[in-house]
Amino acid sequence: MAWGSEASARPAAPPQLTAARPDTTDPAVLSRLTTLEVLRALETSPRGLDEPRAQRLLERYGENTPPTAHPPGRLRRFARSLRDPFSSVLLVLGVVSAAVSAWATAAVITVLVVISCVLRSAGEHRAERAAAGLRELVAATATVRRRPAPGAEPRVRELPVDQLVPGDVVLLGPGDVVPADVRLLRATGLTVHQPALTGESAPVTRNARDTPGAPPSWDLPGQRHLCLQGGSVATGSGTGVVVATGAGTFWARQSRPVPRRTTGGTVFHQALGGVSWTLIRLMLCAAALVLAAHTVLRGPALDTVPLAVAVAVALTPEMLPVVVNVSLARGAVRLAGEHAVMVRRLPALHDLGAMEVLCTDKTGTLTRDRPVLHSALDPWGRPDPEVLGWAAVNAHWTLHLAELPAPDPLDEAILRAGGPGDPDPGDPCGRLTGLAALPFDPVRRRATAVVREPDHPGTHTVVVKGAVEEVLPRCTRLRTEAGGERALDEALRPEVLALAERQAAAGLRLLAVAMARRPGRTVPAGLTPASAERELTLLGFVALRDELAPGAAEALSALARQGIAVKVLTGDHPATAARACRDLGLDPGPPGTVVTGAHTETLDDAELAELAATRTVFARCTPAHKARVVEVLRAAGHPTGFLGDGVNDLPALHAADVGICPLGAADVTRAGADVVLAGKDLTAIGRAVTCGRDTTRNITTYLRVVLSSNLGNVIAMMVAGLLLPFLPMLPLQVLVQNLCFDAAQLAFAFDRAEPRAEPRAGARDGPTVLRPRAFTAFVLRFGALNAAADLGTFAALGWLLSLPSAAGLDTHAVFHAGWFTENLLTQALVIWLLRPGSARRMPPPLVAAVAGLTAIGLLLPLSPLAPALGLTATLPGAYYPLLGVVLVVYAGALGFIRARYRGAISIL
Repeated sequence: MAWGSEASARPAAPPQLTAARPDTTDPAVLSRLTTLEVLRALETSPRGLDEPRAQRLLERYGENTPPTAHPPGRLRRFARSLRDPFSSVLLVLGVVSAAVSAWATAAVITVLVVISCVLRSAGEHRAERAAAGLRELVAATATVRRRPAPGAEPRVRELPVDQLVPGDVVLLGPGDVVPADVRLLRATGLTVHQPALTGESAPVTRNARDTPGAPPSWDLPGQRHLCLQGGSVATGSGTGVVVATGAGTFWARQSRPVPRRTTGGTVFHQALGGVSWTLIRLMLCAAALVLAAHTVLRGPALDTVPLAVAVAVALTPEMLPVVVNVSLARGAVRLAGEHAVMVRRLPALHDLGAMEVLCTDKTGTLTRDRPVLHSALDPWGRPDPEVLGWAAVNAHWTLHLAELPAPDPLDEAILRAGGPGDPDPGDPCGRLTGLAALPFDPVRRRATAVVREPDHPGTHTVVVKGAVEEVLPRCTRLRTEAGGERALDEALRPEVLALAERQAAAGLRLLAVAMARRPGRTVPAGLTPASAERELTLLGFVALRDELAPGAAEALSALARQGIAVKVLTGDHPATAARACRDLGLDPGPPGTVVTGAHTETLDDAELAELAATRTVFARCTPAHKARVVEVLRAAGHPTGFLGDGVNDLPALHAADVGICPLGAADVTRAGADVVLAGKDLTAIGRAVTCGRDTTRNITTYLRVVLSSNLGNVIAMMVAGLLLPFLPMLPLQVLVQNLCFDAAQLAFAFDRAEPRAEPRAGARDGPTVLRPRAFTAFVLRFGALNAAADLGTFAALGWLLSLPSAAGLDTHAVFHAGWFTENLLTQALVIWLLRPGSARRMPPPLVAAVAGLTAIGLLLPLSPLAPALGLTATLPGAYYPLLGVVLVVYAGALGFIRARYRGAISIL
């Protein structure tokens, strides 16, 4: 069954559910049904289903297993990768080349497109294989009540979870994982731990009370009569009827894929798309301009088409998809190997580098899912270790005498801080004898232990620990500052309550500790609250807080230094969330500035975006609240990431530019995240951001180098094409030199930014993004310089060919070979001088790239491959000194402009 899913996704109702019965597949309807109405609608009873009907329902609804996704096949992934704008343009250029019989050019273009698409589809395939299923998140078996046949007596037995069907009656006990969505029929002291569903770190109370006439509610995790799959029983017991299984559970509904980032795509795709379409428009305009100019000057002719193709090819960064994928893959491999961070979606590396805001869940990410002791105070607010000692007495003997299946998390925290294993000789636990205990339950909200002290023979000591509002009314005296006792009269009670309220307002979980010594005969063997929990003396309070995740404070500090604002979105209590932020060094703002999920519902998107820009903590948030905050931040122009670990974080993970989850996150959350922290150290987030920024700089370096060089070639080719009666370089030669240049720039993936010196106080790094406008200015500046070098080379070649010694040379072939050589040598200089600003020695791959380009430029026109490329002439010896002069002048001008605009170059 499904909770409020679309009509097309709902399973057909069984014949037994007539139109007269309410629809239990709708959570809004279910929230106002009584228990009897639910049982009637499901045609079951507290005695359970009979086996024949259960089998029929299993055939109708299927096994109680998570839905499995069907990833696209290899061919579909390959076809999907062709949607890249440059791949489409290259294919068009290939068709045009084939139409004018430039078969070699068409073949090389086709090979480039195939290589790019294969790389991209292979990366997607690896990411899809990394996704884990939901099967491990549910219990292996469940305790159910079924009847062998209609009319037979029910039997309790263990049943595989995947065999559960709607209408089954299940029994829940401490430590059980909730196997499906269950409507409670009976509950005794039942609390359920469900941080993965709601983000609350403390167990929540569940009961079977009906609320007839209540308004519809879609907040299923907040309904006290429901236990949802994915939770676990902390205390107590219960019996309930299964109302949803398999894909119909709340857990599975939250885990379904949703459309990701519909607002314009991620930062990476927006930036790369902007650069791509700017280049495509420039290519089309340049080709059209060439055709128009030649038509005006020389009339329409078919031989003008190769020149237009050559201009378009010269401006096309053919290897852009390959370089981008290789750079991202290299960064992902480095992150996985050095920092235990797995990148499941390669463009997420760029999005990490561009991130300005990180929204994060609290429970399970910034804090661990268990409390720790903060302080032990006497009734006057002063530290008092004796209060902790008696709290440990209560926790220790309650655990041992009440035979609990598992210790309460609060008791565990107290025992870790001052339990019986503590070597402190003042610890009373080692000297006492336990006699009886009443464990904590969510109704009484307190626990009681009775012990015998060797220093007080003939008396029994009663120690009570629990919620302040439950313990304080049972106290008639309190411990004084001098260690004595005095009456707890009406004048003192407000002072004690004010102290407790201040501690609670500070985000601490407060327990009151009280005791009384009585003659042994007044505490009967059959311990009852009425006989023990009366006329107590208040000893003080034990305050607990959430345990911080290792490295969380350092991670937040590193993110602040990187210029990333952190927002905490949690389902926990506002005071608890604010306290955790303060403990982590993150300022939540003055009291009253924590925003609740209910408050965000009263704001439109513009108001919420303005509020989100100034507030740090959002508490009591549902999954929809978290996703909306992320969406309005992105819509306001802030690249946003989200860090979470529970299924309730999935909508926000999908809404963010980059979704991150830590080790230990729910499997479905890991499957939906873009980046997974495979280690336990949250500081890896900062290192991942640094790696993302380095990777973006490498991609940016490729783009600025290739675009400025290509633009210079286009300008030179257009000028020469108008002045010369032949093409200065054939389209195939342009394509080959571009391939050599682009292949050499793959070495940028192995470059790293120079290690920074110790930052100045208050100094911060900033996000790194691809900025189309900045690219335009850079490309125009350095493209003009590159065109000047090309025109200088043309002038040198023209002068050489005008000399008497050049008689008999093939002018066309000499121009082709001379410009081919000069182009590759100037491109080698560009790689050397325009790499990311760094004074340290170039890495070996970049050295090899520069040397390789130089060697190809000098030797390829002399090699046996030259005729196949149309490089059929041997350059005059006098050309090389002239080329050296051009290169020296070009390198000097390049270095001058680089030095002057170093700051701009480093951030482009």
